[in-house]
Order: sequence, then structure tokens, then C-alpha cells
Amino acid sequence: MKKIIIPVLIFFWIVAPAVAKDYEVDKRAGDYAVHVSINKNPPVTGTNTIEIEIKDAAGTRVTDAQVVVEYAMPAMPGMPAVSYREKADLKENDYRGQINFSMAGSWTISVKIMRAGKTQTVKFNVDVS
Repeated sequence: MKKIIIPVLIFFWIVAPAVAKDYEVDKRAGDYAVHVSINKNPPVTGTNTIEIEIKDAAGTRVTDAQVVVEYAMPAMPGMPAVSYREKADLKENDYRGQINFSMAGSWTISVKIMRAGKTQTVKFNVDVS
């Protein structure tokens, strides 16, 4: 029995991190259904790739919007607030960009969708390690 259990545990210890899911969030912004994924779960200090899928009320992917990702960490004792803004570009049918967290901690992310003269925003928090 031990001969079977030990190889199985080693397999999952090695393979499980390689197939870990992205950090994912599903939110609504007005009539839009927005799915956001970040390629690391949890997000890490440094560069992370963010991918944003936007669907309209009919369930059709939105490919004619301007998308901006704003991410910020509030001020703390001995440290001023930090905030960044990155454009997400359309690649295939989703919007993709790079976000670079400068330090570990709690960050607020806002995805701003500008389309047809209107702006819709999705907000969520992540804990960066």
C-alpha cells in the first residue's frame, strides 16, 4: 500500500502547482458580463498578465471598447498610497495587459470599459503575495 501512496503523493506535489487555475473574478458592469483572470493565483509581486472577457446583454463578446486597468494600494503608516494605470489591448476576442504590483499586500483593481460614450467599471480586491 505504501508503494502506491508515496508515488501518488509525489505526483500531486509536483504536478498540482503546474495545473493551478488562474485567479478569476466574474462581475457585472451595467449590461456587461465581465470575466477577469490573472495568470497567477494568488497574484504575485512583479509582473502578472490580466485577461478580460466582456460580453454584452445578448452574450456577444465586446471587441470595440477601450479598456483600462487601474490598480492601487491605499496609504499605510510610513508609506504613501500607490496607483497605476495600464491599457488592456484587444488580442483575439479578449483584452490583455500586464499589471506590475510593486509590493505584497491588498490591492484594489478597477477595470474601466469605455464604449459608445459610456464608461462602466468593475472593481475587486486581490491579496498579492
